Amino acid sequence: MPEQPDPVPPDDLSRGLTVARPDEDQGLPHIGLVGDTYTILVTGQDTAGKYTLIDMHVPPGGGPPPHRHDFEEMFTVLDGEVRVTFRGQTITARAGQTINVPANAPHSFTNATGTPSRLLCMCAPAGQEEFFTLVGQRVATRTQAPPPLSLDEQAAFIATSTRLAPQFKTELLPPPPND
Repeated sequence: MPEQPDPVPPDDLSRGLTVARPDEDQGLPHIGLVGDTYTILVTGQDTAGKYTLIDMHVPPGGGPPPHRHDFEEMFTVLDGEVRVTFRGQTITARAGQTINVPANAPHSFTNATGTPSRLLCMCAPAGQEEFFTLVGQRVATRTQAPPPLSLDEQAAFIATSTRLAPQFKTELLPPPPND
């Protein structure tokens, strides 16, 4: 006789519905990071650690440097486009497209256009939002650019990011030789 699957567990009444309104809710954290602004829509606390959802405003020239991490990361381009480098190959992801970056794969993305791009990013399991909160700067709105960093502030940001990255299962990679 085949083994019966486990039943669906009962509803966890300690968890509530999460509704995120990034353009209206001033209580959402808007984090300035590498020139981008990341709004944390849904945290690991909201999802029992299963995933986090982040609204990314990426201005022209924005995007993170090469990195990798041991969690899945999915992007849906809502507006604009980004140039995504994945394991050394580059593609362009445009509005309406979704890409999934497998855990541990080296990647980066850049907005190479003259207009802002908007991405919806899901990381599973959660945790990336905590890293962003610790290394980034709070800004007032979803589209507000973080203030430019002085050379000393840039050095401190790099040092803090490098020190904290391993705790969040992230590795910051050197830029490719042609950059």
